[in-house]
Amino acid sequence: MSARNLKIKVKDMGRRGFRNIDNRIIERYIGEVVIECLGRRATTVVVFADEKDNEVLGLHALEGLGLEVDPVTRQLRESEAILALLARVSY
Repeated sequence: MSARNLKIKVKDMGRRGFRNIDNRIIERYIGEVVIECLGRRATTVVVFADEKDNEVLGLHALEGLGLEVDPVTRQLRESEAILALLARVSY
């Protein structure tokens, strides 16, 4: 368990492998937390970074908050929600 998840008192749910930008597989602890950003709250799985790792808000967390990164301004913005419904087909 890393020092970071001990500081915020989150119990880890085990370790998981991730492929990094250098195409290496690294293992990190994961846990479940409630996050808040821009006045929105959501429950999400987080990866506990090692001291040398960068801290980022991942795609899963952003989607849970209904946010996305504007590719031009690189700022967070509200995302358009898309709901896929299964149509009932009768023959």
